[in-house]
This record gives sequence, C-alpha cells and structure tokens, in this order.
Amino acid sequence: MNQDSLLTPVAGADRIHALDALRGFALLGILLMNIEGMVGPLMLSMTGVDAALQGGDRWMDAAIYLGVQGKFFPLFSMLFGMGFAVMLRRAGEAGRPFLGLYLRRVGVLLLIGLAHALLVWPGDILVTYALMGLLLGLCFRGTPQSRLPKWGVGLMLLPAAFILLMGLLGTAMQALPDEARASFDQAMAQQAEHTAGIIEAQRLAYGSGTYAEATAQRVDDFLGMIGYVFVFGAFILGLFLVGAWFTRSGAIARPEEHARLFARLRWGGLGLGLAMVLGAYAMLPTMDFGRLDLVSSTAQALQMLGGAVMALAYLAWFVRGLQSPVLGRFLGLLAPAGRMALTNYLMQSVVCTTIFYGYGLGYFEQLPRAWQPLFVLALFGLQVLLSHWWLARFRFGPMEWLWRAATYLQPPPMRR
Repeated sequence: MNQDSLLTPVAGADRIHALDALRGFALLGILLMNIEGMVGPLMLSMTGVDAALQGGDRWMDAAIYLGVQGKFFPLFSMLFGMGFAVMLRRAGEAGRPFLGLYLRRVGVLLLIGLAHALLVWPGDILVTYALMGLLLGLCFRGTPQSRLPKWGVGLMLLPAAFILLMGLLGTAMQALPDEARASFDQAMAQQAEHTAGIIEAQRLAYGSGTYAEATAQRVDDFLGMIGYVFVFGAFILGLFLVGAWFTRSGAIARPEEHARLFARLRWGGLGLGLAMVLGAYAMLPTMDFGRLDLVSSTAQALQMLGGAVMALAYLAWFVRGLQSPVLGRFLGLLAPAGRMALTNYLMQSVVCTTIFYGYGLGYFEQLPRAWQPLFVLALFGLQVLLSHWWLARFRFGPMEWLWRAATYLQPPPMRR
C-alpha cells in the first residue's frame, strides 16, 4: 500500500496538548481506582465502601468512593471519543478513507485488551472500549455535531433506567405472597453466596496461586464480567459521543470560546455530581449483591450518573488549570504520560500484579487501604518521569508504536 494512501499517526506538532495532559490526569485517577482491585480481590473492590474496614482505612476508602471511583473511567471514555473525532476530522481533511483504518485500530485494541485481561489483570477496560468503539465507528461517524450530546446523554441514561427497572421489580417481588417471596429471597441469597465464592476464589488464585492458577481465574472473571457489556456498554458509548462533541465543537482545543460552558461544568457539574454521589452513599454505602430493591438500584444509578457528571466537572477544572500560566506549566508535565497512555495503563497492571499477586512478590492484601494512594502517587510519579525520558528519545511509547504499526500495516519511525 502506498504511504500517501495512509492516514499517518498524529505527529507531535499536530497534537492537542490539553488532550495529552488530560489523559495523564485520567491515568492517575484510573490507578487510584484500580489499585484496590489489584491489592485485593477484584470483586471486593466493586462493592463500594468496604464494611470491614475501620479507622483511617475506612476514611480513605470512603474518600476514594466519593471522589475517584466511577469518575475517572468516564473521563477516560470521553477522551477516547475525543481521539476518535480527531482521527475522523483528519481523515476528512485529507480526503482519505476512514472506516477500514479505524476498524483495524479497534481490532488491534481488542486483541491488546484480551491479552491484558487474560494474562495480566481481569479488570481490563480496553475490551469494552474496543467493542463500543466498533459501534462508534459504524453507527456514529456521520452523526451531526449538534446531535452528539443528545445521543450521548440518551445512551448514558439507558443502563440507569434498566437498573431502576430491576430495582422496581425487586421491590414488587417483595410485596408478593410469602410463598412467591420465599423463592425470590432464596435466589437473592444464592446470588450473595455466589459473589462471596468469587471473592474467595480470587483471594486464593491471586493471593497464593501459581501463574497458571491465576490465569485460569482471570479467564473465569473475564467470562463472568463480559456479559455486563450489554448493559453498561451503552453508558460508555454515550460518553464516547460526549467526548466527540468536545472535539468537533472546538471546546477542548479552544476553551476560551466556550467559557460559559466550562464555568457551568466547573461549578454546577461539581455541585450536582457530588450531591448525587453523596445521595448514593447515604442510601447504600456498601453494595449487597443479595439485595435487589428500589433503594439499592437508585443508589447504584445515582453513583453511576453522578460519577459521569463529576467527570465533566473534573475535565472543566483541569482545562481551567491549563489556562493558568503557573498551574498550566505544572499540569502540562502530565502530557508525556498521556501521550503514552496505553503503555502506562498496561504498565500499571504489570507492576502492581507483580508486586501484589502470589506468583510475584506476594504482597496480596498486605498494603493497608490508607496507604494505597501514596503507593499510587509514587508509581505514577515514576511513570511521568519515565514518559519524559522516553519521549525525549522516541516518537511513541512502546505499545503506542505497536498499536500504530498494526493499524497502519507498516512500522512508523520510532527514534527521534
């Protein structure tokens, strides 16, 4: 294939600096969220505030729940949508085909995500991104700019509505006669027992098992969680579309032209999102997998939607920080880590599982919850330094280079 027929990778001068810095910021939040599911059982990290924790550990767990959990994967998802829109725009400007190249791109991402989930850490998000990215390219590449946020919000509301409907059905089941209700209660008890069994299996496989035993558990965990894509995939696809709007509207590249929007997101978005998350915490701080009613489902929906609203507020505050002469220089230091986002995301999993899993150094469930953020800051700080060092010598991160080489069917130049 002639090189002129390809859409070449984005060169440094053509990149949107805010996107790279935002990716670096999102990487920090992702690790703050994921560390709990690497130090201990993954399923246990999905239950909200751990009821077994006390003192400083419980305070830290609650702080992460309120300020981090469910806030940074929406930000990362919007960044995926922004990148999609940049790629689509460049294809249009060059007058070259887009879909075939894009499908190869998400296909390679799917393979990377599968390798990550099955061989390293089962809490992978890349498989879901690839599957929803496929729908994004097939169904929404021609969507008018004005409709992107409408479709996005609508898709994000779908899983919330499904969760509320299931809670309503659960509440209705509890109003049935004793005989029918006993059957429902038994099913819920079995669900709780099954979840406890998964947590214990993860504790054994990841805490003290061999690599082969841990890999077998990763396969089980992946197969158990992939079904949730059919529900929560719509939420992520909606976030992709919202992110695409930020690029196509020029809001992320020229925030000064959208000052009113960003001001509303900074203050109104943060207030509304935090109120929703606090409401969820007040209703049900710890998820009970043996409970299905309107209260538990409302708390789950509030946490999910409130997290997305807070992610928009975080984005707006970060963009405002980039506009500050002093703070902007400091936040800009995160840009190299963002340019190597795929490499750094996978590196976080490799480093953490090597330290904490039984087939590694074996510190599983040994790092107290209160100390986990300090570990995260130290590891992420090293990643930022490594990213600066690497990109001073090379054009791409190692995984970014591999991703581009497989996408464009030819290796791009690596060294500067």
